[in-house]
Amino acid sequence: MVRYAMERSSRYRTRQGGMILDYLASLGGSHVTAAGIAGHFEAAESPIGKTTVYRHLERLVELGKVRRYVLEDGESACYQYVSDGSRCGEHFHLKCEACGKLFHLDCDVLETVAAHVKKEHHFTINPLKTVFYGTCGRCGGRS
Repeated sequence: MVRYAMERSSRYRTRQGGMILDYLASLGGSHVTAAGIAGHFEAAESPIGKTTVYRHLERLVELGKVRRYVLEDGESACYQYVSDGSRCGEHFHLKCEACGKLFHLDCDVLETVAAHVKKEHHFTINPLKTVFYGTCGRCGGRS
């Protein structure tokens, strides 16, 4: 079980919060929406209301245990567990326009591009907000 340690005054230190954090940790860095989390617990016959899920997610984001990604206006945010030593903030993401899946992209070439942009153009790219859109191999016919 992932430790759901919070400051003593926290009113969100609950069994449900621990369940949500454990579920996110079990996804191995994959991204999931709040509706997906609520659906998981509904299917497991341990329903947690969406309001409760959102409340815990926002608290976990504040604590740095979870990252929140909003890719487009009007689209649901997705969340990702951040393990100790996580490098998620150091890489870019790919979003498939066909299936909507978000992928991590660890790529030395893009790190070189980011370094070039910083050095030559005095601009630091924020990889947490940098997403490349296209079609994944599965949706494009290549697995």
